[in-house]
Amino acid sequence: MKRIPAVLAAVVAMAFVASVAMAADSTAPATTAPATSAPAKTAPAKTTSTTHHSSSKSKTTHPKTDLNTASKEDLMKLPGVDDALADKIVAARPYKSHSELESKNIVTKEQYSKLSSLVTVAPPQKSAAK
Repeated sequence: MKRIPAVLAAVVAMAFVASVAMAADSTAPATTAPATSAPAKTAPAKTTSTTHHSSSKSKTTHPKTDLNTASKEDLMKLPGVDDALADKIVAARPYKSHSELESKNIVTKEQYSKLSSLVTVAPPQKSAAK
């Protein structure tokens, strides 16, 4: 009876190792040719995969546009923001959260889903107010 948990643990461990090996094999073809010339280096392939994810994130994590301080021209560089919408965004300042774009009925839900990851709202500067 004591062997059952040990055998079960061994099976689970082998399944985990096999899934990690399969994942490493599936990412190897996606990397460049030098990774296939050194198959013993599985860790760099995994690091390359992580680097790939961070590089795709870096494409989407360019500097965010602050709704409270951005100029009309900066707002018009955002996707789907035209002259009239930029004027609405500027007129509805100040914002406490970027979700106020939708709650103040400035943009539609569809437009908000495109803009929410590209905009931010910085806390107000108290020194500028005085």
